[in-house]
Amino acid sequence: MHKLIQRVPGSLRSPGTLLRGIAVGTAALALASSLTACGGDSDADTSAGAGQSPHAVTIGRSSNGAAKETAIKVSEVAAIRAKLPESVSGGGKLIIGIGALPAGSTPLNYIGDDQKTLTGVEPDFGRLVAAVLGLEPELRNSTWENLFVGIDSGKTSVGFSNITVTEERKKKYDFASYRQDNLAFEVLDSNKWSFTGDYEALAGKTVAVGAGTNQEKILLEWQKKLQGEGKKLTVKRYPDNNSTYLALAGGKIDAFFGPNPSISYHVTQSAKTPNPTRNAGKFSGAGGTLQGLIAATTKAGSGLAEPIAEAINYLIEHGQYAKWLAAWNLSNEAVETSKVNPPGLPLSNS
Repeated sequence: MHKLIQRVPGSLRSPGTLLRGIAVGTAALALASSLTACGGDSDADTSAGAGQSPHAVTIGRSSNGAAKETAIKVSEVAAIRAKLPESVSGGGKLIIGIGALPAGSTPLNYIGDDQKTLTGVEPDFGRLVAAVLGLEPELRNSTWENLFVGIDSGKTSVGFSNITVTEERKKKYDFASYRQDNLAFEVLDSNKWSFTGDYEALAGKTVAVGAGTNQEKILLEWQKKLQGEGKKLTVKRYPDNNSTYLALAGGKIDAFFGPNPSISYHVTQSAKTPNPTRNAGKFSGAGGTLQGLIAATTKAGSGLAEPIAEAINYLIEHGQYAKWLAAWNLSNEAVETSKVNPPGLPLSNS
């Protein structure tokens, strides 16, 4: 793990640390529930969900308003299941690692408003993939560090936990990509400014960013370039997201640069408030030369990455993938296809 720069989303550090400050009430609820686990692991809602049939997955269950609850039908694909190693298919379960302890990260992975269901973007997608494979999803919630310990030991089949593909991680793990790793700019809905990838658009703007984060690193690089051109970009930092959003509502800043999932979540939460916001444009968490990717993570050589990628591509081709993203307001992180071990964050930046 990288201890100096927080990468968000899909960071090399705990997503619970990186997406702090959002959904304070939900996070507190998640913490209260997760602390009942022993030894860093818990089995909250380990099945597809109470009352669900093997081929029906409910997206956004107990999401506390973070998602539009959506029932999605999924068919088992025998041809893909046949490619699974016997050690997995023989057991009838897909053991899915989620690194959401202690408090979770809305909307990625957290304990739902029923105080027991492990919900979020990541657990839901793990359930969809398991359905294609004809396996029962068994979710094992742990700390970020123990998530990888579980994969290393073979106790966990695959990690679905906002994990970014990096060249360093490829030394130990195989990946099947399923979502873009993006940052984004959030502005008031009344502000018509948009970011299309060109840092020049930030000239004259005042932008807030989290201190010590990957997005701060990127923003400061843009600031330096603009300064070299005789232009000004003002960067501000606030102690928490509540302070940031008060500054945005009060016109003290033009935009907030943060993790795309947390911004997408906040946009949905602000929709009916006096100061609704919108997503003004995204940028790859890996920088301008590489599209960062979030991926299902398996032990290298386990033989799982290929059939999981095929299962993901089945979901893409048959529409369930798009419905999943739409339910969580993350359609702007869609990939066209799942790839096995795609180019990752380079070693120099891992």
